[in-house]
Amino acid sequence: MKSDPFTFSHTPCLGSSIPQETHRIYKQKLEELTSLQTLCSSSINKQKTRLKDLKHTLQRYKNHASREEAELIQQMSANIKERQNIFFDMEAYLPKKNGLYLNLVLGNVNVTLLSNQAKFAYKDEYEKFKLYLTIILLLGAVACRFVLHYRVTDEVFNFLLVWYYCTLTIRESILISNGSR
Repeated sequence: MKSDPFTFSHTPCLGSSIPQETHRIYKQKLEELTSLQTLCSSSINKQKTRLKDLKHTLQRYKNHASREEAELIQQMSANIKERQNIFFDMEAYLPKKNGLYLNLVLGNVNVTLLSNQAKFAYKDEYEKFKLYLTIILLLGAVACRFVLHYRVTDEVFNFLLVWYYCTLTIRESILISNGSR
């Protein structure tokens, strides 16, 4: 009796539960990460609103304060700014809602890159994309102007320019949503 090449009874790896267990642990850690992100985001938002309220209260009392109180208010305002910067850095690693443009183009997709390495890799890839396509489009413009005088090539070149611009705006929006300036 010949063995059927499509049966997997002789393959010890496929009968193993290691991939299933690894996947179960992965799903569990992903759920933990999601809940921690939600908890951290809500905590930061609460603290930001409290800081905003404190800042407005300090502004009201600043005009009627004595010199010593004004210095204290100045120190507290500096501490508030420092806290806001810390919260900004913390939020860079948390998922956030996309802007209007990304929602229109991509929908409600999380485009937050969670590690610095991923952010730098994406920015590096973006810069390479810009450089290569700029060179290609520059050569294409020269070719359309001096070598190829056809309406079809002109239309193809215009399509490539529009595609390039749209792609750049999407990539720039992703970079901005990940904290790039």
